[in-house]
Amino acid sequence: MPQDRPKLLIVEDDEGLQAQLKWAYEDFEIVSAHDRDSALAALRADIPPVVTLDLGLPPDPDGVSEGFAVLDAIMALKPDTKVIVASGHGAPESALEAIARGAYDFYRKPVDIDALGLIVRRALNLHRIEAENRRLALRAADDNAVLGGLLTGAPEMMKVARTIERVANTGASVVLLGASGTGKELLARGLHDASDRAGGRFVAINCAAIPETLLEAELFGHEKGAFTGAVKTTEGKIEQAHGGTLFLDEVGDIPLPLQVKLLRFLQERQIERLGGRSPIDVDTRIVCATHQDLEAMIAQGGFREDLYYRLAEIVVRIPSLAERAGDATLLAKVFLKRFAAEMNPAIKGFAADALAAIDGWGWPGNVRELENRVKRAVIMADGKMIGAEDLDLEAAGDDEEMPLNLKRAREQADRKVIRHALARSEGNISHAAKLLGISRPTLYDLLKQYDLQS
Repeated sequence: MPQDRPKLLIVEDDEGLQAQLKWAYEDFEIVSAHDRDSALAALRADIPPVVTLDLGLPPDPDGVSEGFAVLDAIMALKPDTKVIVASGHGAPESALEAIARGAYDFYRKPVDIDALGLIVRRALNLHRIEAENRRLALRAADDNAVLGGLLTGAPEMMKVARTIERVANTGASVVLLGASGTGKELLARGLHDASDRAGGRFVAINCAAIPETLLEAELFGHEKGAFTGAVKTTEGKIEQAHGGTLFLDEVGDIPLPLQVKLLRFLQERQIERLGGRSPIDVDTRIVCATHQDLEAMIAQGGFREDLYYRLAEIVVRIPSLAERAGDATLLAKVFLKRFAAEMNPAIKGFAADALAAIDGWGWPGNVRELENRVKRAVIMADGKMIGAEDLDLEAAGDDEEMPLNLKRAREQADRKVIRHALARSEGNISHAAKLLGISRPTLYDLLKQYDLQS
């Protein structure tokens, strides 16, 4: 027998009818259950796309209460399941209630095997179509992925990604400048993966999260007995990344004495562990990131100028999420799909007020703030659509300062609105044109005029 037959869960307490149904579906792998517990256990274990459910289950075989309880539980656990409900009790009322509770279809007993078979196979086809649509939607999101896992449709961020790809194999030291939550570590990992060091380790350390007294040992390692508690020799992060890449996040927080030792490593490509006497050759590429103004810190004596020029052979400035028009909506939809699948499958999407709020919000916490808000909304939302209130956002007006030149102001506004429409429509030109109230040819002309085509 073929091993890839679709599964059909039959929830029926009549053993004779259960056997009859089982033999009627030779092209399905049949899973049977006779009560709520066995039905839900089968649902969890086998994840059948289609379920036939008799509403008259024990302990209420002459009523419908237990059957509806099973239906509610299935919809809560796996809302994409196609449930076909059967009953001989108060059929019209039961049918309406079953559909209202999420059932795919309803049939009245006694069972007509052929008619039920048509319903079952139609339900399976619909389940497959919906599953394929979800896969295509996720693939569409992946089409916006650049540099490994970075998702963007904004030209500003595409430019950053292309810059990093160009310098990946040069061996140059790179400094990523950007606010908290803009994706600096993601870009650093993308640089590593795009380089000829991809076979080596990518090691990350947040210099602001480690006390000054421990940071030197974390970076350079220590020999056994170097200090109280050093019970064994330990490699530091620089040594661990030999042959790969070390990402120093918040490099501006490295204290001055340790900056000297880091500069010496960059010049000589050798380290000495704490308590050690022999230099160790290390081939590690350094990539740094910070939200601080390092040049201002140099002027104030807080950062060494010679170290800065060793680290900052290439400086890449990362735009904030607010500067990446359309990306907030794009990313929000991706986060929603991920978190809904993991935590709340009943969530289907964003309501119109939520999309307007996402477009209008300034996102001071950037992508990290967006991700956290969507995650919280998915967990806490009561309905199927997430609203602005679930995100704890209110639709905001555009307070961004516009240029005084009327032509430039219009061009700036056009660019922003077109990007938002493309993000809302997930790149579908026809849908975006409808949102904008223009024809497809006009939108194509504008995309070409404003160089918004990818």
